[in-house]
Amino acid sequence: MLNCFPREKDAPFACSHFSRYFRSQRASVANKLKNDRIRKIHFHTFRHWKATMEYAKTKDILHVMKLLGHKNIKNTLIYTQLVDFGDEEFICKVAENIKEAKELIEGSYEYVTEMDHIKLFRKRK
Repeated sequence: MLNCFPREKDAPFACSHFSRYFRSQRASVANKLKNDRIRKIHFHTFRHWKATMEYAKTKDILHVMKLLGHKNIKNTLIYTQLVDFGDEEFICKVAENIKEAKELIEGSYEYVTEMDHIKLFRKRK
């Protein structure tokens, strides 16, 4: 699909109808919400957002690097500066048997440790 765009332009969406449609929709939303900051959102903004959210969720920079297709980890590290880990809050649950532990894992809880034969799990809020 990208081969159908003119090759003399650096950006494939620079002069296409996709770009005009995106800009018009972005302006419409910005006017409706009375928020000019929405006009600063670009296609690449979504890439940054996805990478930041994936890193916040997994804390695995190599996974994010592979997701983005980067060859150099320095390029991927740019996204980690956007994540604030200071206010991490968790929901904590306890499992006393295998059935309860299975239900917690299926509910996206992660195993933390075991104390007095009770397994502790957590999930970010």
